[in-house]
Amino acid sequence: MSDPRITSSIFTRGAVDLSALRTPAPSSTPAPVQAGPPAGAPGGAVGGVTVIDVTEATFQSEVLERSLTTPVVIDFWAEWCQPCKQLSPVLERLAVEGGGAWVLAKVDVDANPRLAQMFRVQGIPMVYAVVGGQPVDAFSGVVPEAQLRQWLQAVLKAGGVSVAEPEDPRLDEADDALMSGDLDAAEQAYRKILAETPADAAAEAGLAQVGLARRVAGADPQAALTAAAAKPDDVDAQLLAADIEVLSGLADQAYQRLVGLVRRTGGDDREKVRQHLVGLFAIAGPEDPAVASARRALASALF
Repeated sequence: MSDPRITSSIFTRGAVDLSALRTPAPSSTPAPVQAGPPAGAPGGAVGGVTVIDVTEATFQSEVLERSLTTPVVIDFWAEWCQPCKQLSPVLERLAVEGGGAWVLAKVDVDANPRLAQMFRVQGIPMVYAVVGGQPVDAFSGVVPEAQLRQWLQAVLKAGGVSVAEPEDPRLDEADDALMSGDLDAAEQAYRKILAETPADAAAEAGLAQVGLARRVAGADPQAALTAAAAKPDDVDAQLLAADIEVLSGLADQAYQRLVGLVRRTGGDDREKVRQHLVGLFAIAGPEDPAVASARRALASALF
């Protein structure tokens, strides 16, 4: 499964030129690196700096230099921005929770328009991750906390920080059953998790993998792909070929195969293909870029 990314990510490597910001503005005196958040600033320091207010004068020390050793997440906000008031408190809480593994740098765009201009901020809230002195990813708008946590984990990994995934003994049991080939036990365990936590993405992915394993059991991969090539409109042959492609690491190819089949079919067959494709999406997860692209293609094929 690929590293999670927020699907609204707009960062393009090299699009932000920070050279002009590496030296503070001539009229400003650089502030020393703080030992903790400024007085009255939200958040706090647990095991180190977690939340800081940043200006153009302190950007070099607080963001660029600090990011050489610790990932820095920049929150561009303004007092009048209502969505900012939804996102910022979540970011602050997660920063404190992180205990110094990453730093939240808050930038008031009204007080620091040059910083906003350099980062090409066109709307707020806007969030950038800076690692090793360079932006590595960004997103705009308010996102769900679960998705935000996944994005932060990816940022920490990009910064070389070891990220310990939260342990869930229920998932461990289900995953062990799946790996050992006990599909009935795995299905039962995943369904139990989903009954208790309906939106558990890991359990949904696990259940989808159980279904995939059952469908391909006993199949000859090469023969299945050959049969699908010979019968492009045979729904069952195409579904099996797509399953084998996903297992072979060719998920993009599988998605394209089934989107094309959706375009060529109708009625019950079309719905069967659509449901199968959605089940394959669950294995990779909604944050996978290939899934996001395939979902758009599917929507176009359906409507």
